[in-house]
Parts: sequence; structure tokens; C-alpha cells
Amino acid sequence: MNHQEFAQMWVNTWNSHDLEDILSHYSDNIEITTPMIAMATDGKESSLKGKEAVREYWKKALEKFPDLRFDLIHSSAGVDSVALFYKSIMDKHAVEVMFFNKDGKISKMYAHYD
Repeated sequence: MNHQEFAQMWVNTWNSHDLEDILSHYSDNIEITTPMIAMATDGKESSLKGKEAVREYWKKALEKFPDLRFDLIHSSAGVDSVALFYKSIMDKHAVEVMFFNKDGKISKMYAHYD
């Protein structure tokens, strides 16, 4: 699957709000770093490690934003990675860089927002 196909599939999966389908793209030892975590934890944390911690965080996010919708603007390929530029929640634009492990699952993700 090329980066453009992956990007559209990823956006569609998020727009479905199916948490287990969303999590299926991530490794068990996923590490995510995003300003949204810092906002949700009043600056105490900016990263989460492990699928269970990420599941709980995203479950709360999907409940808090029931109308969550991402609109893909552009995607770019890197070495074992992809960067997605999309319109996110709260009328923000996001760039998300995802790194894949040898099994093709996302093992690390960094998000950036304007």
C-alpha cells in the first residue's frame, strides 16, 4: 500500500470512530507524542506508551468529540514512515508523522498542530 492509500484509509478509519479498528493500525508498544495529550493532562504529560494507555486516551477523546472528523490535505512518504497533513478537531490543522515497525504497524507517532 502506498502512502496515499494508507493516508486515506487512516483518515477513513478515524472518521468511523471505531476505536478497535483505529487501534488495529498500531503496535502493542505504540508511543505517541502530541500537544493534545499535554492539553488533556494540564501539561503533566505529552506522550503515552503502550496500546492500553493510548486506547484509554483515544476512547475519552472520541467521547469528548463525537463529531470528530479529519479531512486529509496531503501525505508524504519517508523511510519506514509517513507524514499526514490534515484538518483536525477544533478547526486546527495537523501534521502527524508515523513510523512503522517491521510488521507494518505504527510504532511511534508525533503530532503537530497549528
